[in-house]
Amino acid sequence: MAYGFLLDLDGTLYNGDRPIPYAAEFMGWLNAQRHPYLLVTNNSSRTPAQVAEHLRGLGIEVPASAILTSSIAAALYLKDQAKGSRVYAIGEQGLKQALADSGFELTDERPDYVVQGIDRDFTYAKLAAAVRHIRSGAGFVMTNPDLLLPWNGELTPGAGAIGAAIQASSQAEPVVIGKPSPIIMNYAVRQLGLPAERIWAVGDNLRTDIRGGAAAGCRTALVLTGLATKDNAESQIAAAGIRPDVICDDLQSLRRMLELSVN
Repeated sequence: MAYGFLLDLDGTLYNGDRPIPYAAEFMGWLNAQRHPYLLVTNNSSRTPAQVAEHLRGLGIEVPASAILTSSIAAALYLKDQAKGSRVYAIGEQGLKQALADSGFELTDERPDYVVQGIDRDFTYAKLAAAVRHIRSGAGFVMTNPDLLLPWNGELTPGAGAIGAAIQASSQAEPVVIGKPSPIIMNYAVRQLGLPAERIWAVGDNLRTDIRGGAAAGCRTALVLTGLATKDNAESQIAAAGIRPDVICDDLQSLRRMLELSVN
């Protein structure tokens, strides 16, 4: 039986600037077996082309067309709403380019939506503008709820931390696009064109990757190469309140399990 795959990036294929063992081989196997896949990431900062370039530098060949970021999903969501084209964007190149490429006008005046992602140049002035626009009636869309952003073994404030400040000040609940929201996962399932029960959602984060995959009706595989490890997996499962369908040491173990299941 042919399966599709929705794979996380950081903690699953790489840790910051370091490739995770067997990641390149796993992607090569997917290509050789012609299993459809998408790389689904909550990180809104980079364009798919930039993500593909980063992966290429780590020896992992993936086309930009196979990468779905929370920025791309946010633009798809706004197009589906069809309730205005003016957007005040708080974010980096990945978010702003996704919105512009989808025909949205980026503006500081009378926006229909405030769309917020990770912004490492975030200021009080941007916070004040976002709150003013939302309290004046603009919709509030947040690319992802991650409070912390992992990179090379360190944790830094993520998009969710910025969103929490906007939410507290505006008293408005945002529409959240990224995992564990089913919004991005449903777009990914639709793009693969397979029934959700024939798709594996693979990642290292129970609260985002596994919960998001389960919410979309996918099979779920936890890999112990990032936030989840052999030492903490059971405690994280208990804390998250969700158990994946399978737990694998790494992508090579997942591949072996899948090969055995079809033989």
